[in-house]
Amino acid sequence: MTQTAQIQNLEMARTAAERLTGRVAGLPGMAALYGPAGYGKTTAALAVSNENRSYFVQMRSAWTRKVLLEKILHEMGLKPAGTIGALLDQVCSQLAASGRMLIIDEFDYCTRNDSMIELVRDIYEGSQSTLLLLGEEMLPQKLKRWERFHSRVLSWIPAQPVSTADAELLAPIYCPGIHVASDMLEHLVRLSNGSVRRVSVNLAAIAEAAAIEGWLAIDRSTWGNRPLYTGEAPRRGV
Repeated sequence: MTQTAQIQNLEMARTAAERLTGRVAGLPGMAALYGPAGYGKTTAALAVSNENRSYFVQMRSAWTRKVLLEKILHEMGLKPAGTIGALLDQVCSQLAASGRMLIIDEFDYCTRNDSMIELVRDIYEGSQSTLLLLGEEMLPQKLKRWERFHSRVLSWIPAQPVSTADAELLAPIYCPGIHVASDMLEHLVRLSNGSVRRVSVNLAAIAEAAAIEGWLAIDRSTWGNRPLYTGEAPRRGV
């Protein structure tokens, strides 16, 4: 089983899910978790999905309305059949009957045209279920184009940049058996530009170096000037 670090964005995703499922009758049933790529939103949402048996789909740029509905039905364990309208009815019926949340990742792809937004609103209205939408940092601004959709979002949750506390939780997963000193963790966080992914990649690089060098502990002094991943393209001639 893959271990998941209990970082702050996982707690925020859990809180969003709990607020949706425990909302007072009459309140809207959608929430949006948004932030830059690499902040760990997908990992957090997958963990929440596993915990509360939500349906999870990750949008793709080439998907049409029909493909989205088919993918949701496959996630539900149902066989898609019929027209877009029939598929929509299947999705709404299963969401209503199961009481489970639907999580849609990479929701920015849906904001490219009116029809995808209206389809997701139809899913919500037709099921009166709960939807958690994941997207990048401009998602709230993009959705302002569709007031009838925007007004149905109960919570807007900005994903937080990775912290040193997060890095401490990530270290045993990506650098197991090695004590990573606080000054090294702080250095990784400074280099990360907020990205959980970059910290994780660098912890894995430290683990590889430690295996070669025989280290059981690592700090800034031990690491020295060895390269670390920053996400920036190298300068010419370097």
